[in-house]
Amino acid sequence: QVQLVESGGGLVQTGGSLRLSCAPSNSSHGGRFYAMGWFRQAPGKERELVARINWHSESTYPLDSVKGRFIISRGNAPNTIFLQMSSLQPEDTALYSCAGRVIPTTDPTRFDYWGQGTQVTVSS
Repeated sequence: QVQLVESGGGLVQTGGSLRLSCAPSNSSHGGRFYAMGWFRQAPGKERELVARINWHSESTYPLDSVKGRFIISRGNAPNTIFLQMSSLQPEDTALYSCAGRVIPTTDPTRFDYWGQGTQVTVSS
């Protein structure tokens, strides 16, 4: 069973930046994910897909509300991704989780492997 671990969350002021990281906690999944993504969920709101990346093509698909502020990228190590967040706003406050899937799907929000999340809090 693949487990993903996020890091890099914290408390930041409006306009600040954070860099989130996601990596497997073990090497049980020998191959690379087809795609990985970052989700976020704020209290009382539904979880939303912030950005996703296809591993081989490195094509990225950010949420409209974060375009120009958040950048998703992948690392050289298998199944490792990052989320560089800048110009953070209070509405970006949420639990951020990373996820991965092995095969393509017509549902871009479908992922099979998840981390437990890292909290991002933006103070006004």
